[in-house]
Formats: sequence, structure tokens, C-alpha cells
Amino acid sequence: MQTESTEEHFDAIVVGGGPAGSTAACDLARAGRSVMLLDRGGRIKPCGGAVPPRLLKEFDIPESLLVARSTCARMISPKWQRVDMHINGFVGMVDREHFDEWLRNRAASVGVERRTGRFEKLDHDDQDRVVVTYRTGSGAQARQHRAVARVLVGADGARSEVARQTVPEAHSIPYVAAYHEIVRSPPQGTEDFDGERCDVYYQGELSPDFYAWIFPHGDCTSVGVGTANKGFSMRAAVTTLRERAGMADSETIRREGAPIPLRTLKQWDNRRNVVLAGDAAGGVAPASGEGIYYAMFSGRLAAEAADEFCRSGNPRALRKARKGFMKAHGRVFWILGILQRFWYASDKRRERFVSMCRDPDVQHLTWEAYMHKRLVKARPMAHVRIFFKDMGHLLGITPEK
Repeated sequence: MQTESTEEHFDAIVVGGGPAGSTAACDLARAGRSVMLLDRGGRIKPCGGAVPPRLLKEFDIPESLLVARSTCARMISPKWQRVDMHINGFVGMVDREHFDEWLRNRAASVGVERRTGRFEKLDHDDQDRVVVTYRTGSGAQARQHRAVARVLVGADGARSEVARQTVPEAHSIPYVAAYHEIVRSPPQGTEDFDGERCDVYYQGELSPDFYAWIFPHGDCTSVGVGTANKGFSMRAAVTTLRERAGMADSETIRREGAPIPLRTLKQWDNRRNVVLAGDAAGGVAPASGEGIYYAMFSGRLAAEAADEFCRSGNPRALRKARKGFMKAHGRVFWILGILQRFWYASDKRRERFVSMCRDPDVQHLTWEAYMHKRLVKARPMAHVRIFFKDMGHLLGITPEK
């Protein structure tokens, strides 16, 4: 492998070209910074692809990128209890293959320098700047390159190599493994298939500690499962789910797998000149595994922190990324973490959890929190009613429906 003698210089280097990294790079360039975006290329993250309308507005995403609009979520229990949670509006669905590339192209359109390669390591020079070594090509065509910057944003996904080299806790964060198959969508009505409905299966047979899903994407559909149980066969579970949904013979377009972090890191920066964002920082919602909105939100905060660091040279500026994220979403993540640990623990509890989802107050507050990314305070009595209903389910005194 040969090493390039040239060395590029930037204000900021962003490692990872997913929603977090692309957003961070784009915002930094718009702030007047010279930016390099390093992405491996050719990899598509397994993802249901759901995005709330707030994301479209907040990050200026055109609706033309949506491949479908879901107006209902169906919760399916171990005993096949079905609860439809209708949406006042819609949840958008995107295909990550095209959505992520659109974000990277937008970043390039405002001046970001794109590089396709694999991050290898970071060092520091005698001016305390970040020195990134990355590799392009393979085999006899492999080349090593170096790039130097004042600050680095690590957005290279779960099990981030940037995080592992800079933040000690990153070595011990727990993960859920996700696997899905993108298949050709069957005709509307096939085996109860509905192109405007997302189906979520809370069944231990399909996932012992998380859930399985069928998320329509227009012409295609994501059929997937998540679990932290290393001995569980996710491929077999997806095969079973496809058979039950009438998709066993549907064309398989691609198969993808990746880890999803279960906990937000307590530290997002190295107290020097590196800050994390997206899955690399653990910014994924517990219980649901939702990550696109939170990735872009954290990428924006990382960009703001990195820009301030470039102005001031004060490493404390980088801490504002995590502080801002937790202020906005920490309480919701805490509640969702409790929900996941308790209600996903057994099929008996999953059955009661799906029963709870039938309640109008639960449905209203769930969709309000999802669509607007905040806890709803406008209906205090609804929270009180849910508290007592929840206690009834916890104690087993509320009958299952």
C-alpha cells in the first residue's frame, strides 16, 4: 500500500456520510468553514426509514424524497392482538440508499469536499491539529492519505472507530443488532399488507428483546428485526415474518445488517478537538430504535459546537453538542429506556404493552411526542389517566383486551 505525499488542510473533517455527518458537514460549510467529508461509500444502513414531518421542515428536506406516507401503525402482540394507531397526518418513509446520497450531494453543493475512503486513525501534529489517515482503493490500488484540520466530527456510526480512538466509554456501549431485507412490495391487500401502514411485531418468536417490523416504502418494503441476543437467528426470523405476511416469494432487492446503540454516551468529545454525532454518540431512541431525526439533530449541534471551537479555540465549546441534545431529548430517552427494559422483557409483558396501546390517551400522546419530538404538556389529565392505567397493567389488575 502506498502513502500519498500530499496533505490536505481544512477547518473541519467529518468522518461518516450518513444523516448526522452530512448535516454536520453541510452546516459547517454554510458557516464559512472549509470541510472535508470522508465516507466509506457503498454501504446502506438497515433502517425502517421513518421520518416525522418535523424533520422535513427543520432540515429543509423536500417531500419528493419520501417514497411513501404511512397513516397508521399496527401493533401486533404475541397472541396476535392487533391494535391500529392512526395518525393525524402522516409519517414519511425514506429509502436510505437515496436519502443519504441526497444529503451528501447537498453538502457538496455548498462547498464540502467529498472523499470516499476508510478512516484508519487520527493523530495530532505539533500545532495540536487533528491529523486523519484514511485509505482509498484496495489491493494493489490501495493508497493512504492524510488530511489535517482544526476539529473533527466523528459520525461514523455505531461502533465508531473515531469514538473508539478518542472516547473511553465507546468500547463498552451496548448494542442491538438490526437486520432487514428490502423486498418488492406485494399488491395492496396481499395477506393483509397495507402500503400506508407500518406493522410492528412484539413477539418473542420474532425478537426476544426488541421488535420486528414491516415498513412499506412504496415499490419496496423493509422487513426486519432487531435483538441484542447474539444467539438469535435474525435471518430465520425475517424469513418467518415474510412467510406470514405473504412475502416469501417477493423479490429480495438487498439484505443489510448493522448494530444500533442502546445508550447515549456520557461523553461526546475528547476534551480537545473531536466531537461525536449520530449513532457514534449513541443518539438513537430506546424502545423504537428511531435514529434519522436524532442523527440530523445531533449533527447540527456538533456543527455548531465545532464552529464555536474554531472561533474560540476553547475545547469546552465541544461539550455543548451533548448538552444541547440531552436538554432537548434526554427525558424522552430516559422514559423510552425504562419502557424498553420493562415491557420488552417477556411475551406476557408485551401482550399488556400492546393492550395499553389501544387506549386513546396513549395513542394521542405517543403520536404528539413522535411528531413534535417533545413531551406533551398540554393535556395534564391525560398523563394522570395514563399513569393509573399503566400502574394497573404493571400490577396485572387491568384485563387484557
